Amino acid sequence: MAELSPILKQATPVVAARGEGAYIYDEDDRRYLDFTAGIGVTSTGHCHPRVVAAAREQVGTLVHGQYTTVMHRPLLRLTERLGEVLPAGLDRLFYVNSGSEAVEAALRLARQATGRQNVIVFQGSFHGRTMGAASLTTSGVKIRAGIGPLMPGVVVSPFPYAYRLGVSEADAVAYALRELDYLFATVTSPRDTAAVFIEPVLGEGGYVPVPSAFLQGLRERADRHGFLLVADEVQTGFGRTGTFWGHEPSGIRPDVVITAKGLASGFPLSAIAAPAAIMEKAWPGSQGGTYGGNAVSCAAALATLDVIQEEGLVENAARMGERLRLGLEKVAEANPVIGDVRGRGLMLGNEFTAADGSPDGATALRAQQAAARHGLLLLTCAPEGNVVRMIPPLIVDGDQVDSAVSLWAAAVEEAVAG
Repeated sequence: MAELSPILKQATPVVAARGEGAYIYDEDDRRYLDFTAGIGVTSTGHCHPRVVAAAREQVGTLVHGQYTTVMHRPLLRLTERLGEVLPAGLDRLFYVNSGSEAVEAALRLARQATGRQNVIVFQGSFHGRTMGAASLTTSGVKIRAGIGPLMPGVVVSPFPYAYRLGVSEADAVAYALRELDYLFATVTSPRDTAAVFIEPVLGEGGYVPVPSAFLQGLRERADRHGFLLVADEVQTGFGRTGTFWGHEPSGIRPDVVITAKGLASGFPLSAIAAPAAIMEKAWPGSQGGTYGGNAVSCAAALATLDVIQEEGLVENAARMGERLRLGLEKVAEANPVIGDVRGRGLMLGNEFTAADGSPDGATALRAQQAAARHGLLLLTCAPEGNVVRMIPPLIVDGDQVDSAVSLWAAAVEEAVAG
């Protein structure tokens, strides 16, 4: 009898039978408020009627048209529509299936477009599990351990994580930029540096937003030295942070944007976007793939865009995110074990810290597990597993947010009591 790999550990004991909006129902029809959204994937909620209808219609006409063999209309329409929401000038797209694949494609493009080999990432980054993407990932040794040697040419720089450093945000930014400049003097010459990859909000690394001043500092250095600034928007894009793209508050424009997760409401689809002047420097044959730009996934992505725009989900993410953050802060005030509540929009983290300031992953895990028993599905993250993250679908409403806060308060109390 075949079974799943024993290495796959489930975050909750739930066996999902169906999903509807912000809820998952198990096989006994018990309802759970899903604040995981498939790790930020089901942006329009579970089984949004318009997404379901679009996918059903497409399944009945063309399931797969391999896009280096034939072209199909959903892919062409999606490319036009993404041109309306992407940063100005990022007008060429390449499609694959997952975030890791898109990161690999962006890495390949950066090296080919610049003729340089080195790539800079930041402590706590998560860019994927495939070999190149894992080499860029520092959110935890579980992604990197036991598979070395990893891809060479990757340099890790400090991230401006003010809470962890115990300093102000301004001081954290100054420190991280100073250390980056030191790397240019000691480890990777700017003339050898192809790109900087950064998530606008650290994902697996602990749900830490990148200060705008830091992104602006990266943009200035990229312009000065001629390397590319790559925004990994796999988790932060498509309204998750209360703006359509996570980098928007900084006012900068990346050279390359990577998108996945919420792009197609649960169907596998990812992409990289870059200006024509950069994309055309990719070497012939370097971009391709059997399933990239799948017709059903593209149809779902078109419906996802319609729902996000017509139902005002970016604005809803900003409003509901603020409501959720205020509720979480009240829970933290009553429970000093939560040392920090942070995030943007509907991408919020609760960092658990022991009395001596050390990470408290044990209490975080107890709280996450207790929340599941109370009917609220959550996930942990951060290298020490001491951050409980909340990523509800963008359609979440005020009553659901308030219910989640109430359930979370009960779960934290239970976790603290031991």
